Amino acid sequence: MPNSMEAADCLVKYSGHNYLNNYSVCLEVPQMDDILRFALLGLGLGALYALTAHGIVLVYRGSGVLNLAHGAIGMAGAYLQWELATRHGMPYWPAAACGVAGSALLGLLTHLLVIRPLRRASTLARLVGTLAVFIVLTAVAVQRYGDSLQLVPGKLPTRLLTLAGATVSEDRLWLLGIAVAVTVVLHLVYLHTLFGLGTTAVAEHEGAAAALGWSPGLVAAANWALGSGLAGLTAILIVPVIGLSVTGLTTLLLSALAAALVGRFTSFPVTLAGGLGIGVVQSELTRFGSGVTGLASSVPFLCIALVLVVRGRALPLRGTFLDRLPALGTGRVRPVPLAAAVVVGLVLVAVSSPLWADAITNTLVLCLIILSIVVVTGYAGQVSLAAYALAGTGAFIAGHAAADWGWPFELALLAGVMGTVPIGLLFALPAVRTRGVNLAIITLGLGTTLEAMVFQNTDLSTTPGSDGIAVGKQTLFGIAVSGVDHPQRYTAVVLVAFAVTALAVANVRRGRTGRRLVAVRANERAAAALGIDVRAVKLYAFGLSAAIAALAGVLIGFRSTSVVFADFASFDSITALGLAVIGGIGYLVGPLFGATFAAGTVGARFGDLLLPGLSDWMQLIGGIVLVLTLVGNQDGIGREVGGQARELERRLRRGRPAVPPEPSEEEGELQVTRAAQLPLRVRELTVRYGGVVAVDRLSFDVEPGRVVGLIGPNGAGKTSAIDAVTGFTRAASGTVHLGDRDVTRMPVHRRAGAGLSRSFQSLELFEDMTVLDNLYAACDRPGPWAGLTDLVRPGSRPLPAHVLVAVREFGLQDSLDRPVGDLSYGERRLLAIARSVAASPSVLLLDEPAAALSDDETRELARLVRRLADEWGMGVLLVEHDVDMVMSVCDEIVVLDFGRRICAGTPQEVRRDPAVRAAYLGDLEPEALS
Repeated sequence: MPNSMEAADCLVKYSGHNYLNNYSVCLEVPQMDDILRFALLGLGLGALYALTAHGIVLVYRGSGVLNLAHGAIGMAGAYLQWELATRHGMPYWPAAACGVAGSALLGLLTHLLVIRPLRRASTLARLVGTLAVFIVLTAVAVQRYGDSLQLVPGKLPTRLLTLAGATVSEDRLWLLGIAVAVTVVLHLVYLHTLFGLGTTAVAEHEGAAAALGWSPGLVAAANWALGSGLAGLTAILIVPVIGLSVTGLTTLLLSALAAALVGRFTSFPVTLAGGLGIGVVQSELTRFGSGVTGLASSVPFLCIALVLVVRGRALPLRGTFLDRLPALGTGRVRPVPLAAAVVVGLVLVAVSSPLWADAITNTLVLCLIILSIVVVTGYAGQVSLAAYALAGTGAFIAGHAAADWGWPFELALLAGVMGTVPIGLLFALPAVRTRGVNLAIITLGLGTTLEAMVFQNTDLSTTPGSDGIAVGKQTLFGIAVSGVDHPQRYTAVVLVAFAVTALAVANVRRGRTGRRLVAVRANERAAAALGIDVRAVKLYAFGLSAAIAALAGVLIGFRSTSVVFADFASFDSITALGLAVIGGIGYLVGPLFGATFAAGTVGARFGDLLLPGLSDWMQLIGGIVLVLTLVGNQDGIGREVGGQARELERRLRRGRPAVPPEPSEEEGELQVTRAAQLPLRVRELTVRYGGVVAVDRLSFDVEPGRVVGLIGPNGAGKTSAIDAVTGFTRAASGTVHLGDRDVTRMPVHRRAGAGLSRSFQSLELFEDMTVLDNLYAACDRPGPWAGLTDLVRPGSRPLPAHVLVAVREFGLQDSLDRPVGDLSYGERRLLAIARSVAASPSVLLLDEPAAALSDDETRELARLVRRLADEWGMGVLLVEHDVDMVMSVCDEIVVLDFGRRICAGTPQEVRRDPAVRAAYLGDLEPEALS
């Protein structure tokens, strides 16, 4: 049966004829004519990509949600049209209208029942909400229609036309015309009508739009219905080109996403151009790049990668900085219950039948897949949809090691795991510049490309005479463990592998590496400001996740005598992410709960015992449970189990402080010499944002033991100056020296490591951590091998003396075990400064530390800042609007106005400066500042 690319190759389309016959006709024409001919064919296919992308853009503009169920919604409309027309005799166009209306209704229901209840949930939860709809719709379609390809005749004219010497079917021109017409209408509607302007207003700022009388919910619902209806129309139009199948229609999503990305999810004309370009390139590569398997189908991914990496920023999703991320487990392991559980599991495996052993194996390898998602998405916050692609890579490498080189099972397993880690790091490269849903798109695209070019390439993925890579029957250290002859033994091997891997992940979570993972997950800016190399942390997360997924892939592939790559469909990663959320994506027990809702697992076997045939509906059941989980408890089942465990632990630890409440005399001495006393020298610092000069040739010094104030009216450039000094803006010029070291070109984390630490006006604490872990994240300096040693033994040293002193000075000794979310605002302010101090800086930059504090709290904070300089020898740059505090605590003050320094001197000199009084203090008399 032809796939979408083979259908695009067809020059001539006769009603009722097989597409493959027409494909052979296409190959007989001269090559020069082929270029134009296949370009015209590609325009028709690209027009359909653009139409699908327009629906995605409509939903995104109206609700700020990237709908990954868009292809499935269109698929449902196409099947509805086909059933009404074929099975019930309804005329084609009325049936098509019903299909479009059905897709629009599905979109509306998706918004009302799934997305709207999640409007205050995390971006991940909203993304998974659309994936849940995808899972449900595809499961229903497969149950009703199967996944075989249906050839469906179209109603558009199919007579042959000759254009510039090239012959093309008329329907391709109709498709192009429809796409252009829809693009023009949408562009005019959203540019000039009241509804379009309202949609733009809601997209820019929901609160302001609501104040003007626009209902964000109503606008979102209308756009969901309109965009989903367009998905149904596109699917109905494309079915005569690519055939009707569940997989074929849902996987069009990547091509549409690529076109939408080109248009920045806002511009309909640019989206049209992107879709047409992708269609043309695909069509030409299909004709002239046939020597490379999967090359044409990789075009959308290549486009996605290029756009996302070049732009290097995430989509402007609403509420990004207010996201409530899924809860996290502690990673603490109770050895006795764990050992007992493994022993009981081995006994159950030993007495199980081959069918039950196979179900347990399926469950455990799926648990490993989900565990890899827990590491990269749960702990590190990187939304990856590449789990099955990486699992297939491990199976591919291990399979060839066993089949081609004759390696034993244990060495092939090691080769598969280690060989996949570099591929995982390759998947991580986009994470350096993208995040969130962008990263999900690019990892799904990369996985799909890997599947098309490697797994589906019979030259690479099959052994002659076999349906896969023939690896034979396996032995482990001389013991026969073949899944064919000894299924119970093989299941025992998988059980031990899962237990050891889960223990290693638990160690990582509890150790220094885990704290860094969670810090990056919670706030990349704050993590970098504390000296954490965000790039290295992301690479580590992807590498460890790839190793775990590869382990699962090898165990999947080697349970039979051949590694078959049909087990590693890239889109199965979507289902795996959904199962991870059901179980609890931040919890180690989550994989055990999530995996029970998949087909072929222990949960499915129990379902068949209760109700024969229930296992056939497991995908649908899992999708429904995922929707209910997201709406009711997005933290998953693992949260309840983990919450009970933490409550028990709190009761056991109650009354035992985590650190000594008072430092010893020796610790008190360490506070003075804890960091090199280096001066900060800033020269000719300029920050430009486009044509706006935020900071204009600013120069100042911060000496050790002195407090320098940086004041000015709102918009004077104070925070921009701090951002430039600490490396948070690329729009800066000038020089920054710390001691004799030029740090101007250093990235943020290296400046922090050199001795520059800062706080943020918005605090930017690690909300998923306790007070103690926030401090540890700042003062921990793990060595280069910590990522490996933490797998075996999580390293954690006592808090350094200077941190103990900071805990006492800031009054946090009784709050060390409290979650950050339980602190009062004043306590959070103090923790933000204490965390900066814990990083052992030579110079501390404080951005509005007294904001929203009471007068008493402000006076206490001023005393603490003064002590940091006098007793700790620290240089402090203080940005603050509270003039009384600045005048009382600072040794020197620099005054900015419109980015320029208008005065610098002691508080007394600043009080008397007429330029300061005119520009900053207005009509206030100097005595008012006393």
